[in-house]
Amino acid sequence: MLPRHQDPIAAIATAPGRGAVGIVRLSGRSLQPLAQALTGRSLKPRHAHYGPLLAADAGAIDHGLALYFPAPHSYTGEDVLELQAHGGPIVLQLLLARCLEAAAQPGPDGPPLLPHLRLAEPGEFTERAFLNHKLDLAQAEAVADLIDASTEAAARSAARSLSGEFSRHIGELREQMINLRMLVEATLDFPEEEIDFLERADARGRLQRLAAQLDRVLDSARQGALLRDGLRVVLAGQPNAGKSSLLNALAGAELAIVTPIPGTTRDRIGETLQIEGVPVHVTDTAGLREDHAAVDEVERIGISRSWEAIAQADAVLLLHDLTRAENAEYRAADAAIEAQLPAAAHIVHVHNKADAAPAAAQRLAEGPDGTGNGTCDQVILSARTHDGLDRLRRRLLELAGWHAAPEGVCIARERHVQALRRARGHLDEARQRAELGDAALELLAEELRLAHDALGEITGACTPDDLLGVIFGRFCIGK
Repeated sequence: MLPRHQDPIAAIATAPGRGAVGIVRLSGRSLQPLAQALTGRSLKPRHAHYGPLLAADAGAIDHGLALYFPAPHSYTGEDVLELQAHGGPIVLQLLLARCLEAAAQPGPDGPPLLPHLRLAEPGEFTERAFLNHKLDLAQAEAVADLIDASTEAAARSAARSLSGEFSRHIGELREQMINLRMLVEATLDFPEEEIDFLERADARGRLQRLAAQLDRVLDSARQGALLRDGLRVVLAGQPNAGKSSLLNALAGAELAIVTPIPGTTRDRIGETLQIEGVPVHVTDTAGLREDHAAVDEVERIGISRSWEAIAQADAVLLLHDLTRAENAEYRAADAAIEAQLPAAAHIVHVHNKADAAPAAAQRLAEGPDGTGNGTCDQVILSARTHDGLDRLRRRLLELAGWHAAPEGVCIARERHVQALRRARGHLDEARQRAELGDAALELLAEELRLAHDALGEITGACTPDDLLGVIFGRFCIGK
């Protein structure tokens, strides 16, 4: 444990601003003397005590509740003191300053009560909970994910991860990996034995079953990461293709100005929607056309920003205006836009204004794409009447890989998904080494070790300190 983790810490634990109740939280060793200095009484563990919260002159800063949780039965695993007062920012700042002041004052025996008490860094309370084995790393991350959840499904999934459900799945995988490693090591340590440990213990079958179980956890983790981060979708296309109308239709509100004048949208407009509990971050962009065709410098900047948004998108909805589907110049411009889209992006061709061009919509629906270019990912709709909108929503969920109800899914992060993928890759290598028999036993053992370590990164069993700094540095102060 680093030296800074030995210091007692204090922070305002409630969000900035005014509220009915605000909390100042402290964590460290031997907080009872400081608690008595702040409240004028000895606090009974895990009981709420109402009374004055004292200033240096024994006057009351405020009247509120004091709760004392002695180690190890606390959130951090250390002594924890919580002071609950009225939620005004000045009151809480006075209370926090008083905690720091009282800690530096001499106690009954002479030395300061808590000479090293300092302000907590972001996420330091939860970091201490992790370091003191109250939470594993996946659970600690779920604390922040629960606070930041933008949908009901994400909040429920984060609560499942915080309860340890996701960690249990990882623990089961690691336990099976340990058993396999023991078998391999036994074969390596006793090569003169006639018994083939790997064959007798069905090591190849175990590897196959372990890979299948890991695939199920990986699939669930991808779903959980989607619930946490959402899908980034950009609406792109020529001016007046109906991008802003589609944004308004998806959002169910008039977010973007819609006019028949080309170039009405000059900058990106973003909105986060929910589809089956999945956050979908939709960005409306300026109409795309050649720089020389732009009306002015403002529109040129808007077009440039449109391409920036497209480059960062998980999916691009390329809108086509069905009322101009027969116009060769318009179709050529659409083709030029499509040619410039990133190769890695999921592209859905959205043919809009079906209500105004029913014949063109019918022709398109009867063929692969209505243009003779073969099959493409397309949706025919009308942003004005909302016909076809549900098909687009379903397609977005398919692109996101969402194929199960959110019930039972645990929140996850991209680093969890990447660690599981690495573990899966090492398992594939291990299976290949197992097929080679005794000649590749050492390589098999190494691949199993690497897979085991990759899984350990998820819960913090094998995690470098610099990664911990990145993870907990993104928490709010006081948590």
